Amino acid sequence: MSVSASPVAAGAFSEGERAAVYRAIFSRRDVRSQFTDTPVDKDVLMRILTAAHHAPSVGFMQPWNFIIVRDAGVRGRVQAAFADANAEAEAMFGPDRRPLYSSLKLEGILQAPVSICVTCDRARGGPVVLGRTHAPEMDLYSTVCAVQNLWLAARSEGIGVGWVSIFRSGALSEILGLPESVVPVAWLCLGYVEELYDQPELAAKGWASRLPLEQLIFCDTWGQCEGARDVPSDVTPPAW
Repeated sequence: MSVSASPVAAGAFSEGERAAVYRAIFSRRDVRSQFTDTPVDKDVLMRILTAAHHAPSVGFMQPWNFIIVRDAGVRGRVQAAFADANAEAEAMFGPDRRPLYSSLKLEGILQAPVSICVTCDRARGGPVVLGRTHAPEMDLYSTVCAVQNLWLAARSEGIGVGWVSIFRSGALSEILGLPESVVPVAWLCLGYVEELYDQPELAAKGWASRLPLEQLIFCDTWGQCEGARDVPSDVTPPAW
C-alpha cells in the first residue's frame, strides 16, 4: 500500500544547528565510570529511543528492538557474564598489554541507572528483503545505525552511554530470553554524567590513538590517494 508523501525543504541547517550536530558527534564518549545516581525518566528515554528508531535501515526493514533493563537481578547476571568473558579476554593479550588492559574499566552495568539491549531480528521482513538479497548482513549494519542515533541523542540530553561488548556468544540471548531469530547487537549502559573526557578514554589512557583522517581517504580505487589527503583545516573537530 502506497502512502502519499509531501516534500519538505532540504536546505542547510543554520550555523547554530550545524554546530549542535557536530558538537554531539565530536564530544560523544564511551562512558563507563562517570555515571551519577540521577534516574533517567521515561520522557527522556522515549525521546532517545525515538531518535534511534528513526535511523536508516536497508530496505526500511527496521530490524531493531530495544530492551530496557532496570531490574537489578537481570543486570547482575549480565555483569557476571561480562566478568567471565572479560577474564578470558584479558588472557588473550600479551604480557606487554595485559597490565593496561586489566586497569581499564570496560563496563558500567551495575553503576548506570538503566541499560538498553539493542537487538536485531534477522527474520524481520521475511526471507527476501530489499537490499539484503546479496548482502544478508545489512540488517546488522542497519541496527548499528540505530545505536549511533541513540548515542548522539543521549549526548544531547546530557546522558552518557557505554557500549559493553565483551560477552560469550549466546550469553545475553539466554539471560534475556531472546527468540532464535533475534541476536543482541549492543548492550548499552545509560546515565547522566557530570563530566566527560576531552578525548576517547582509551586514547587518554594510552590504549590507542585516533588514526589521521588523511591516511584513510582514497580516490576511485584502493590505495589511490592523489589529491585525496588534503583535508581542510576547517573540519578539524573543536575541543569541548
